[in-house]
Amino acid sequence: MAPTPPGNGRNRVHVISDVHGNVRDLAAAGEGADALICLGDLVLFLDYADHTRGIFPDLFGEANTDRLVELRTARRFEEARDFGARLWATVGTDRAAAIEKAVRKQYAELFAAFPNPTYATYGNVDMPDLWPEYAGVGTTVLDGGRVEIGGRTFGFVGGGLRTPMRTPYEISDEEYAAKIEAVGEVDVLCTHIPPEVPELVYDTVARRFERGSCALLDAIRRTRPRYSLFGHVHQPLAPRLRVGATECVNVGHFASTGRPWVLEW
Repeated sequence: MAPTPPGNGRNRVHVISDVHGNVRDLAAAGEGADALICLGDLVLFLDYADHTRGIFPDLFGEANTDRLVELRTARRFEEARDFGARLWATVGTDRAAAIEKAVRKQYAELFAAFPNPTYATYGNVDMPDLWPEYAGVGTTVLDGGRVEIGGRTFGFVGGGLRTPMRTPYEISDEEYAAKIEAVGEVDVLCTHIPPEVPELVYDTVARRFERGSCALLDAIRRTRPRYSLFGHVHQPLAPRLRVGATECVNVGHFASTGRPWVLEW
């Protein structure tokens, strides 16, 4: 268990998710807080609002990004994968190596911007195998683990569940449920994806239901944490609602807002 940051009689934690390359605002995200919590998705592969930003447009240009987003938004995932494969074939570049190189560049900048202390878990677009190389001494990475901050116990579960998008850190329902079980009873349950509640998993701009976790919802009902904090759904139908005794909160799309969600006690 990582050490508890020093307090001053009142505790304040800033929580962010879905950073997606926003280094500028990340550098200030922990100001005034005892700790920063990051719920993942550091990498920016492509920006659905700005098709000039991200790994994909850097490699293939804005017009091809327009087409890829069009196919994905229409849920034509097989066509999107075929389109991407044709683009990779034209450049003669090893896809995995090129993506890893670009991700490493982003991680170097992003992890350097984390304040001390930061507690972080993975998002579905992250590459966990690379994190140990970039997480400094002030950053504690947790996935299926717990930490005490200011007298409250925080549990962390990273990643997402499997989808047709096939993002880098998607795992089976069984593996995800095992991590939820390993965390056990906590005061604050921190995850990247939300519990499987329609109002929390529906994205009003993408106009689709993202994948939430039934195991997470069951744990909330069973263990009754004070808070369930998460991100993943960028424009949720409901940014927060109560499930029994638990306040379920989408902490926001940090890439676009640049503002952390604040928890004080």
